[in-house]
Amino acid sequence: MEPLMGMALSAVGTVASGALSGAGGEAGRRLSERLYDLLSRGRGGDNSGSADSGSTRPTLPVTGPERTAAARHLLELARSSPEFAREVTEWVREASWLSPRTVPAVAHGASRPRMLPPTTAVFTDRADVLAWLTALLDEEGRPPGAPAVAVLTGPGGIGKTAAAVHCATELRERFPDGVLFADLKGASAATALQPSDVLARFLERLGVPPAMVPGDEARQRDLYRDCTADRRIVVVLDNAHDDAQVVPLLPASPQCLVLVTSRHRPGRLVGEHGARPYPLGPLSAEDAVTLIRRVAGRDRPTAPDAVVRAVVDGTGGIPLALCTTGAGLAVRHQLTWERVAQQLSARNRGHDQGGTAVRAADGQGAADPVRLVQDAAYAELAPDRAAFYRAVAVWPWPTVTVLCAAHAAGVSEDAARGLLEELARAHLLEEAEEERYRFHDLTRAHAHALAETEDGHGRMAAAVRRVAVAHLRLAAGADFRVMPLRWRLGPAYRGLALPEHRDRADGKHALAELRAERENLAAVVRAAAHHGFDDLVWQLCEAMWSLHLLLGFHAQWIDTHLLGVEAARRGAQEFGDPRAVGRMWTQLAFGYMGAGRASAAADALAQARAADRGCGHHRGEATAVEALGLLRLKQWEFAAAQRCFEEAQEVLRRIGPGEDGWADVPRATALLAHHIGRAQTKQRQFPAAVARLNDALAQFRRLPGGGDTYNAGRVYMSLGDAHLDAGDAEQARVCLDEAVMAMTEAGAGLQLADAVEARARCHRLSGRPAEEAQDLRTAAARYEANEDRIGLTRVRTRLAELER
Repeated sequence: MEPLMGMALSAVGTVASGALSGAGGEAGRRLSERLYDLLSRGRGGDNSGSADSGSTRPTLPVTGPERTAAARHLLELARSSPEFAREVTEWVREASWLSPRTVPAVAHGASRPRMLPPTTAVFTDRADVLAWLTALLDEEGRPPGAPAVAVLTGPGGIGKTAAAVHCATELRERFPDGVLFADLKGASAATALQPSDVLARFLERLGVPPAMVPGDEARQRDLYRDCTADRRIVVVLDNAHDDAQVVPLLPASPQCLVLVTSRHRPGRLVGEHGARPYPLGPLSAEDAVTLIRRVAGRDRPTAPDAVVRAVVDGTGGIPLALCTTGAGLAVRHQLTWERVAQQLSARNRGHDQGGTAVRAADGQGAADPVRLVQDAAYAELAPDRAAFYRAVAVWPWPTVTVLCAAHAAGVSEDAARGLLEELARAHLLEEAEEERYRFHDLTRAHAHALAETEDGHGRMAAAVRRVAVAHLRLAAGADFRVMPLRWRLGPAYRGLALPEHRDRADGKHALAELRAERENLAAVVRAAAHHGFDDLVWQLCEAMWSLHLLLGFHAQWIDTHLLGVEAARRGAQEFGDPRAVGRMWTQLAFGYMGAGRASAAADALAQARAADRGCGHHRGEATAVEALGLLRLKQWEFAAAQRCFEEAQEVLRRIGPGEDGWADVPRATALLAHHIGRAQTKQRQFPAAVARLNDALAQFRRLPGGGDTYNAGRVYMSLGDAHLDAGDAEQARVCLDEAVMAMTEAGAGLQLADAVEARARCHRLSGRPAEEAQDLRTAAARYEANEDRIGLTRVRTRLAELER
């Protein structure tokens, strides 16, 4: 009994946890609603006109005791009859495919991440670090059940990242299951990444489909540990701000190595997780000479050892200073070793070569060797290069792209491309990937301080605004291509149109473009908010809607949209668009839903409705009420959901011809009819539900431009669900035939796979194994083509069982 209880409890927990966030997609939604149906059995509510009425209505099991009670009810139901036993067994088995426990098997064979950045060709020494790590891995008596955790500590520029990447590269044969790498951007609390952001990225690289990645950090952490259990992986966590940023990213397997770099000595990692710290110091004089000669290159004329050692002394043996100095010698052939030695010596005494007193860019003197070298390198830049260097550092962008640099500096993209390459050759930037650069944070701080001194706040703010406008234009264009039919706010969308002969994959490509710029877009929101560009803040949030709705990243979603709410509020008080306030609250509510925070979502939607009603924005108010209905659907409050959808229809009827939102009313009304039909289905009001769904179908077909084929297909799917719930598998199959045709016409690959898989279930219920097998093969091919490994494995398992 205990193993069965454990399986049922795990299945209930998995499905209930994913109900709000949408984890598992359509499969997860169906399993949630089937759990509702199973829990309704034996409560006296399964044959009533409304399963939402009375005390018999089951509620979504959220707490531990509620989930335990639900699991016990499933076992009692299974014991009551062989038929119910088959239903419960099938549900538990299908729910297991959404469980974190099933993902490692899929991910293990499908994904061996190789996230490590390339090592530098001029890496020098640090053999002691590699020897120490090797000894740590071979050490007997390490704490059982825990990964080996090593922390390289030291000041900025000391070479922690290069040492960690070099050691991970040298050791990777001992870890055949892959390497995970993340720059945690922990130079300050303001720039440090949230663990949830990193977990989402790691999970996808471990083979978890985006739809399966939970929205809340606790469940992400559980899934990550399941995915790394029994695997041999190196996890490199670079530039950690504190222990709290690292602990959620520790894998479960004792066969893993976690390599952390940080400027701060670890406390909790050592005390609670057995981490071993290793302080890095400057290179020895001999190794420093070797490194700077390597960077300067063989083409550089030789210099007396005494002069080279004088240059090395000026750098303090710090690798960042050595590389920057060596790069300057490599790219400026007129620069001599002797001149560099004189520059560093003079600046170390607080004077330039002409004897004039100088200060470091931060005004604190010139004692720091890294700052000495940066000042010397900056002094060698031509005025236009120096201005460009300052401009791209006005904000800590995650990566400096050509688009970002061009608009920050006010130059063409071709000019920016060349200037970025020049700064990279001078080691003032490093190339992270093709046409994406990043600063070492000490170098960016140097450039930023210079910008404050030489350009002033006004020019820096203007640069930020240009970058924000450019990214808004990019994001709005991509968002429009991903979801062209949704209603949206803001002038950024004016004039956008789709080409007459559009590639079917264009929406997918646009979503990939948004994803590639995700971190920069979030940084742009924060930069615009910091500088008071409220009009751009909320519009950027609006333009990120399809990115977050389809891909998640809920921590970023919530953080940016909280800024969006405040920006819209301030803007509404200063002649901005008052409709934006409600829009931001509604979008924030969806972020809360994805993170599993139902109460926060409901509160945000109440704020949204109040804001939209206050400014007379009927379209926004209808959306807020509709969103609350969708929340209630997820919570199994089907009668409350229906009331919300009907109320939203009433709000839409207030919109007259030519008024704001009028053009969107037909599609919005059709969507609400679809939602009402779904809510009625779960209340077992089958005749009313089928009638309402058919009405929604007719409305979608009447929409301008030949109708909305995709949403018509969605309605056919809901009709299939309704007939299945009513026990009519044959009529459900007829509807799913139509759904398959609609999704084929719409080019919706995953939805097509889902429709074919649902039809296979109809064949199974009707006793047609050959037809079921054929549909399962078709669904498998569609899942494989769309890289949904969980769906692929699920249908292949069913097919194997059928063919035995």
